Amino acid sequence: MAVKRVRYYLYLRDVLVLSVTAFGGPQAFLAMVLDIMVRKRGYLSENDLMELNALCQVLPGPTSTQTISAIGYRIGGPNLAYLSLFVWILPATLLMILAAVLIDFLQENTAGSLDFAKFIQPMAIGFIIFAAQKTIRIMIQTKEAMVLMMLSAFVAFFYNSPFVFPLMLAIGGLSTSLKYNKQPKVNDKAILNVKWANFILWAGVLIGAAVLGHFTRLLPIRLFENFYRNGSLIFGGGQVLVPYLYTEFVEFKNYLTSEEFLTGYAISQGLPGPTFSISTYIGALSMREFGLSGKILGGFIAAAGIFLPGTFLIFFVIRFWDGLKKYRPVRAALEGINAVSCGMLLAAAYLLFEPLDANTFNILAIVATYALLQFTKLSSPLIIALGIVAGISYNWIIALI
Repeated sequence: MAVKRVRYYLYLRDVLVLSVTAFGGPQAFLAMVLDIMVRKRGYLSENDLMELNALCQVLPGPTSTQTISAIGYRIGGPNLAYLSLFVWILPATLLMILAAVLIDFLQENTAGSLDFAKFIQPMAIGFIIFAAQKTIRIMIQTKEAMVLMMLSAFVAFFYNSPFVFPLMLAIGGLSTSLKYNKQPKVNDKAILNVKWANFILWAGVLIGAAVLGHFTRLLPIRLFENFYRNGSLIFGGGQVLVPYLYTEFVEFKNYLTSEEFLTGYAISQGLPGPTFSISTYIGALSMREFGLSGKILGGFIAAAGIFLPGTFLIFFVIRFWDGLKKYRPVRAALEGINAVSCGMLLAAAYLLFEPLDANTFNILAIVATYALLQFTKLSSPLIIALGIVAGISYNWIIALI
């Protein structure tokens, strides 16, 4: 793979531009990277970018973040890759911490009310349904995958424990890997030269955080382990992260209310940068009992936990992916993993809607949001802004009446 060596600050400046202008999800992000880093800067070729992006899509973790880190790794090694990660996630992290602080402040000073978010809470469901449609269209290509998706959605509906999700992913991947004979053969299998350092780092942090959290019971350590574990298991992007986080932090641990979660998710859809930034918001509110400093610390802990595992894994796999991808069981397993991820995404729409009132208002808000995303060119930030303005106006009119 041919890459262009550059000064760190030039590349990091381009990453910063992306972090504050990349609205619209992974597809818009990839188009902007192609324009800035391939056509304008020539850091790497278009084929090289697509190869890196494809690799990131088949690994757990945030695809856009891994792609940025992988490009930085190719250009300047691990140091530039970690700097790229920091610059890429920092703006969204700060904005979502600010959103958490503002939400908590408004609730404390308005008798626990989130009335201003009356519209954007059901709108968040519309975003998830739209994301599910796009994801399923790409990932579900066979009858077997369709069956796996429906079964995993059914299981997630009724057994929405955070410990069930990893098991379903493993079963899904194993079930489709057994039909590897349907994958085209590759005759020139490369000899795998695996360097285990980054895998050991990834696993060591995961086990170390779990052990420390268990014995110390300190909330910051347990939060880091929670997000690190989730970041190690997510296939399919930020939307698939939603059912994991909702189940663990709303239903299982009660760190947030359903209304707070939906409000944060809707806000995250209107921000540039990584879609995994919803984790920062959840981490901040999870430590609200410690005041402003706790919310800030919780946000940064969540960001570190959710983004680091994907970075460790991309550094591990990128060294021998050319050989690994030629093995048919590996390629076949991805079909099942992706199908289960889609099932969880379907379940997320139901799980998030369940706490809302099943009234005409909420249903119309969901349908209208989906229709705006599907049939108009309005951007996600503008749709969210319209929802906030509508909520504020509604409350103002009610108060006057």
